[in-house]
Amino acid sequence: MAMPLRQTVRVGTYLMQQKLLKRRDKFPLIVELEPLFACNLACEGCGKIQHPAGVLKQRMPVAQAVGAVLESGAPMVSIAGGEPLMHPQIDEIVRQLVERRKYVFLCTNALLMRKKMDKFTPSPYFTFAVHIDGMRERHDESVAKEGTFDEAVAAIKEAKRRGFRVTTNSTFFNTDTPQTVIEVLDYLNDELKVDEMMISPAYAYEKAPDQEHFLGVEQTRALFRAAFADGNRKRWRLNHSPLFLDFLEGKADFECTPWGIPNYSLFGWQRPCYLMADGYVPTYRELVEKTDWSKYGRGKDPRCENCMAHCGYEPTAVLATMGSLQQSLRAITETVNGNKGR
Repeated sequence: MAMPLRQTVRVGTYLMQQKLLKRRDKFPLIVELEPLFACNLACEGCGKIQHPAGVLKQRMPVAQAVGAVLESGAPMVSIAGGEPLMHPQIDEIVRQLVERRKYVFLCTNALLMRKKMDKFTPSPYFTFAVHIDGMRERHDESVAKEGTFDEAVAAIKEAKRRGFRVTTNSTFFNTDTPQTVIEVLDYLNDELKVDEMMISPAYAYEKAPDQEHFLGVEQTRALFRAAFADGNRKRWRLNHSPLFLDFLEGKADFECTPWGIPNYSLFGWQRPCYLMADGYVPTYRELVEKTDWSKYGRGKDPRCENCMAHCGYEPTAVLATMGSLQQSLRAITETVNGNKGR
């Protein structure tokens, strides 16, 4: 995994404690925290802003947001939404989580990033995670607003200049080709020089306006197998475990681990995962203990058939790495090599 060595050691220690010392079979790797659903964009592949106007006006209190993360015990937090920079106290949520040594990734479309940047302090525990779905024309089309790509690039450059860690998150659809994947990842890796890049095949949100351009399993494997060829996979600073990248290429197959990256939003803990809403519960313990996990996954729920999203399969890959000396050494080697190239 290309994450910084300190973070890798911290997460590895946490996983060992959960699995070996506490004998837990279900525990979170990272929490997806959604302190609001409102957004300043209307992306075709996202169903979050389809909530009623009354819900879109709500903002999660700081104590509630921080309390949910602490309750879960996860070492990492991905703050999403909606657009989290629209939350008037987002800087305080981040500050309190960083103070507790949680690794925080603030996911943003970057439209407000330069305006809000003064509210944040560079830290090894804090990262701006900017959504970039392609080069200029492709990205602006996917978010339905011209100029978004240029603003995101400007924000990334300014954040890097100020000493912030910056990663990107790119979602790919069936309109993508190996070349469009290569173009944007080359640009992010070689020209913008972001710290790490996350990639994911799009998931078919039920409420998303565009239901025609989500990738199937075989399409996903073919796309990434071609994009990763010619040494690209090793060259790019991808923020994924080696086994998850194997999974995207079709070199390995896993069952989903939906409880590994749970979602907490204005409604509570979401069953069964970030991508599907089959009800909500007030506590993480209730989510883990009272959800029938056997109902979900390929061959069990038709909504899962084409899903290869990192929120379900990255935890599986990480746990598989832990259970294999060979894969653990492979992951350590890639981490060390990745940090040498920073």
